[in-house]
Amino acid sequence: MRSVKKESLVTRAGRLLERAGLSEAIDDGDLVAVKLHFGESGNTGFVQPIFLREVVARVREHGGKPFLTDSNTLYRGTRANAVEHLATAIHNGFSFATVEAPVIIADGLDGREGADVAITGGTHFDQVRIGSAVVHADAMVVVTHVKGHEATGFGGALKNVGMGLGTRAAKQRMHSDLKPEVTAEKCTSCARCVKSCPVNAIVLGPDRIARIDYELCYGCGECVAACPHGAIGIQWKTEPQSIQEKIVEHVAGAVAGKEGKVVYLSFVTNVSPDCDCWHFSDAPVVANVGVLASTDPVAIDQAAYDLVTKAEGLPGSRGEGMAEGTD
Repeated sequence: MRSVKKESLVTRAGRLLERAGLSEAIDDGDLVAVKLHFGESGNTGFVQPIFLREVVARVREHGGKPFLTDSNTLYRGTRANAVEHLATAIHNGFSFATVEAPVIIADGLDGREGADVAITGGTHFDQVRIGSAVVHADAMVVVTHVKGHEATGFGGALKNVGMGLGTRAAKQRMHSDLKPEVTAEKCTSCARCVKSCPVNAIVLGPDRIARIDYELCYGCGECVAACPHGAIGIQWKTEPQSIQEKIVEHVAGAVAGKEGKVVYLSFVTNVSPDCDCWHFSDAPVVANVGVLASTDPVAIDQAAYDLVTKAEGLPGSRGEGMAEGTD
């Protein structure tokens, strides 16, 4: 991390991206999705805008047309719809004025603008629903803040792409195998869930409360995404292996059709123990390690994991007392 030659880390990160194969991934006129995490309101761990401006500039040098993107969250924080998501991005420093690229929310206004992408070899899905803006992009640069995560243990490039680019309904399917349930006290009879259901499994009962036919429901999660009042609650129950397998299957959908057109840049800095979806950032568990780049998401995540576990835990953090090599 030292600047021995007195060169900016921003410039060095951009040059690293070039060495990883950026020029080979982008053709003149390509629409290039720059996938990042804008950070929840109050969070400070996300990759800072100054680095994204460098990525945008490098993409433009190769004739690409970059845009910053992420999809809406499943939970109801400050990024569950495009209006609040864009406001949060701007508040955290991401705008055309600061990074010189537009910000486009991948799955649209309310998280339902997605495309079903067929995948093969999966354990859980034969198709996954990915934010349409990314599906229609020609190439992608994935900028990741490496950190811990309460559900997967580790948050790297694979999680950034798989969970990050699934629509809100896709996020529900990744997070749980349970089918949705209606909380009657919260239901307002708006019927958005009825209209959203692809198999007509939801009706308004005589009491004007939504009712789900579990013989028809297959747990797609569209009603969870559609309900504006939280009456169809988010299901979080899952197993670590299951959620990670589902994330990887969504990665396969997100990069489908972009063979040789995706480059990964991971920041192993400010390695907080929790996801950047929280409204705060806890103290880093290890010292800053560096910046990694690759065209292989598995390789870059393995390298990041190895480097973090090799480092000693920092005093005063949740990593305190964890010796080198401790998972």
